[in-house]
Amino acid sequence: MLTPTIARLLQTPPSADPIEVQAWVRTKRTSKNVVFIALNDGSTIRNLQAVVNLDEGTIPESALANVTTGAAVRLKGNLIPSQGTEQAVELKTRTIEVLGAADPEQYPLQPKKHSFEFLREIAHLRFRTNVFGAVFRMRHAMTYAIHTFFHERGFFNIHTPIITASDCEGAGAMFRVTTLDPKSPPLLPDGSVDWSQDFFGRSTNLTVSGQLEAELAAMALGKVYTFGPTFRAENSNTSRHAAEFWMIEPEVAFADLNDNADLAEDFLKYLIKWALERCPDDMAFLNKRFEEEEKTKKQEERSEYNLLDKLRFVLENKFERITYTEAIEILRDSPPNKKKKFQYPVDRWGIDLQSEHERYLVEKHFKKPTILTDYPKEIKAFYMRLNDDGKTVRAMDVLAPGIGEIIGGSQREERYDVLQMKVDEMKIPRESIWWYLELRKFGTAVHSGFGLGFERFLMFVTGMSNIRDVQPFPRTPKSCEF
Repeated sequence: MLTPTIARLLQTPPSADPIEVQAWVRTKRTSKNVVFIALNDGSTIRNLQAVVNLDEGTIPESALANVTTGAAVRLKGNLIPSQGTEQAVELKTRTIEVLGAADPEQYPLQPKKHSFEFLREIAHLRFRTNVFGAVFRMRHAMTYAIHTFFHERGFFNIHTPIITASDCEGAGAMFRVTTLDPKSPPLLPDGSVDWSQDFFGRSTNLTVSGQLEAELAAMALGKVYTFGPTFRAENSNTSRHAAEFWMIEPEVAFADLNDNADLAEDFLKYLIKWALERCPDDMAFLNKRFEEEEKTKKQEERSEYNLLDKLRFVLENKFERITYTEAIEILRDSPPNKKKKFQYPVDRWGIDLQSEHERYLVEKHFKKPTILTDYPKEIKAFYMRLNDDGKTVRAMDVLAPGIGEIIGGSQREERYDVLQMKVDEMKIPRESIWWYLELRKFGTAVHSGFGLGFERFLMFVTGMSNIRDVQPFPRTPKSCEF
């Protein structure tokens, strides 16, 4: 039978009833023949204090020798009112059993602050720290909230392929999947690899998106979403890029761009409200950590908001909606652009907006989250619906404070002839996505969708500044250790 979690015990009133606790030791200290042991089992950011009175003689001092930081222990006793202010109850301990000792001379996690760089090197142990315990509980909470959001709205979860022969984004930075001998692959007469002899009979890769397959499902089931791993073989070591990450991608039949924007706004607000209301302890801890980190930055680099205020900013404001063209006019005439303070000057229509531009619109100009629509077709993907002007597409980006773009989506091109034209313009082989084109021949309809990078969102909601610190085992260039 499972023992109660510390999260549950901290909500339990004092009682003489015996209980058993299994957890890891965070700290141990002695004061006047009383030993105080801070226990944590991962169920909460808060510790349960266990009290051992050496004068009572029920637990000899020798039995405490291996009760050191990191040790796994089993304690029996009963809950009594706490004499401290951090918790309502504490454990009056009657027996202690060390289940797994942790040599204090070798155990790398000590009761002090460790750098995130160091903790990434010991990813097998960093779950035990307060920061990463909070982050990964939040990752679970947001996963559950995402599935709940879509389930409540009649969406169906679709598991799209991880191995694919198509490149949804056209970026080309994909990981190849093959069983061919890398030293001597079969070759065609022209010297190129004969992929027909590979496992799938063709060249295949790890997917960059589940969107195209999700569209197929949406055109029969109406409302679907994917939530799965995606991969990009970009040799980028920035704090916002990883080779493996998770994406949430809803697709909705009979929905135009306005419907899509409504869904995206509703989605973000739902998740943020869930985090604030249902994860108060972890969010309070992460907010305090965020504020302490901000104090170490230069004044001009500090955020205008603490973590909780930033999230409330999104939750409490109606999102502004403007076109890309309107945004360019605002940015071109903005003080930072005129004073040449933007790293990337806004000097013409057609440029790809940078994070600094997006954040200016959100944080300085509108002072509310913003949705930009109708981007130039040249800087967006082939599947986005072409507008009547022939220059722009029905794309949208949702911009949030502190990060810029957090969601990207579009109304999809449902017209067979127009989609064929765009595929040819971008030199995408028709045979590689014949099924995607053919969908437009049989019962085509207006439909829309968007993508939310899960880790990018987790960085936003937890205040962590590096994508490696919201992934349990990050995959980045030259890093695949665990």
